[in-house]
Amino acid sequence: MNVLRIDQHEHRRHLVNKGRDIHDLKLVQNKDYLRSKIGVKDKILDAYLSSEKYHLVGKIDEVLFLSDGSAAPLDYKYAYWENKVFETHLMQQSLYAIMIQENFDLAVNQAFLVYVRSKNHLEPIVITEQMKRKALVIVDDIFKIINEGSFPNAKAEVRKCEDCTYRNLCVS
Repeated sequence: MNVLRIDQHEHRRHLVNKGRDIHDLKLVQNKDYLRSKIGVKDKILDAYLSSEKYHLVGKIDEVLFLSDGSAAPLDYKYAYWENKVFETHLMQQSLYAIMIQENFDLAVNQAFLVYVRSKNHLEPIVITEQMKRKALVIVDDIFKIINEGSFPNAKAEVRKCEDCTYRNLCVS
């Protein structure tokens, strides 16, 4: 999108739209509910955060403030729980953790994913410093691709391409 200047047209994709609808519903449904089982004392919904240090921006579904004095991102996924957390979700949560740390000056060593299509299955994730470093390396690689105007290498795993808006342009 940033190199070829071709829009993804996400508004045409059913799953993207359904996910956005669920997100909007979660903003009004039980908005005062605090997940006491995981120690939530307060939360901010739909938090738009940035990191000046790493040139990041993101919209986090919920920033949770926990009883141990730390914070954590919580993200709703319009997906089924498949007994594993995908690498892309781990990296996204790691970047959210970095932005929360920078904006609130609180430790962030965990995150939570809610899999809406599996009866709102709540999956905790441990966020390590190694994960944060790896996520920042990926961000650096992305900035390099954008700044150089180079086309990223195609992935060999065809299944990942099935829902990609650029699959017809890819040189895999």
